[in-house]
Amino acid sequence: MMNLSFVWVFSSLMMVFCGLWSFAKSHKHMLNSLLSLEFMMLGVFSLMVLEVVSVGSEMYFVLFFLTLVACEGALGLSLLVFVVRSHGSDYLSVFNVLEC
Repeated sequence: MMNLSFVWVFSSLMMVFCGLWSFAKSHKHMLNSLLSLEFMMLGVFSLMVLEVVSVGSEMYFVLFFLTLVACEGALGLSLLVFVVRSHGSDYLSVFNVLEC
């Protein structure tokens, strides 16, 4: 029978790798890229929780990481709204490197 912590680690690593694969393969829309980044951060967060629980130390660092991930998500969504308002869509192909 499989140990529960092994299943948790395996599922967390699969979340990170699936988010990385999704980020690399589906980079047509900005929203897809942001969602795959959030999925990767969720996998990293669950790995950190497992490590902190197994060591038995304080949860302050995990809560700090969760706060940073939430701020990153809010910043990404605000950038998405700005891009949609200024360019009309969230396609990454509409950005021109020469435009400022």
